[in-house]
Amino acid sequence: MAKVDKYVRSGMVVGLGSGRASGLAIQYLGHRLRDGSLKDVVGVPTSVSSASKAAMAGIPLDNYQENLQIDFVFDDADLIDKRTLTAVIGRRKLDGGESIIQEKSIIKRASGLAYIVTDNQYTGELGGSIPVLITSGNWLETAEQIDDLFLGDAEMCGTSHSNIRTTIVKQSYSMNKADNFIKKDKELCKISYSWFVAKVWRRSPSGGAGPLGGDFPLVTKEGHHVLDVIFTSPILDLGQVAESLDQVDGVVDHGIICGIPCTVIIASKEGLEVVDNMSKNQTTDSL
Repeated sequence: MAKVDKYVRSGMVVGLGSGRASGLAIQYLGHRLRDGSLKDVVGVPTSVSSASKAAMAGIPLDNYQENLQIDFVFDDADLIDKRTLTAVIGRRKLDGGESIIQEKSIIKRASGLAYIVTDNQYTGELGGSIPVLITSGNWLETAEQIDDLFLGDAEMCGTSHSNIRTTIVKQSYSMNKADNFIKKDKELCKISYSWFVAKVWRRSPSGGAGPLGGDFPLVTKEGHHVLDVIFTSPILDLGQVAESLDQVDGVVDHGIICGIPCTVIIASKEGLEVVDNMSKNQTTDSL
């Protein structure tokens, strides 16, 4: 966690992320404060769990407020698109008081941002689930809109060029972009009968998801339900998915974070790789 020293200096207000890697960074930051290497650092927790870990580490805390100036934030991500450094957060179980909205707000307010991920979370092969926060009233109608948006459970009846192109265009792609994608990935088109096919399930308090979320679905501290949009075929563009979700009535927020300058610290057996989307510079350090 010595990488923390590169980004955090005395007198900073630091956003404290959620997750295993962020927990280790919080412990290290507390150690540096105790030994006097850092002074006057104030932490702003992104979750109840990060607040608890920071308190145990001896880090002074401040509550998040919209007008608070945050100098730097580090956070875990469930997935990072290696092409754009777009992140997905919120796949993990949301314990009492956890908030995707607060986590994203702190990230957006910070002057600097670093994600800490493993090498299998830093990928160009995008799939899995996207958490979506929705209003609790008429939630099923919102879920059906999202289901229609991403083609629901319907599979295409053939692999003809026109059918595949129509499907890709439905995800906000232009005809030219769809044609170029098909030309580039002909073999993928031959074996895939569906594009952006997704299941939309409501999350339960246990962290699991089911079609209806059980008798007692998860309710966030802001009073929202969480839908897990589970993609069963590759996600071509997380940014396009975010734009599409933003247009759905009843959607409050989602777990996609895009268009923010950031650094990604990728841990692997070979060492630490550091990538940013300002200059796309990359370096590898020994652990």
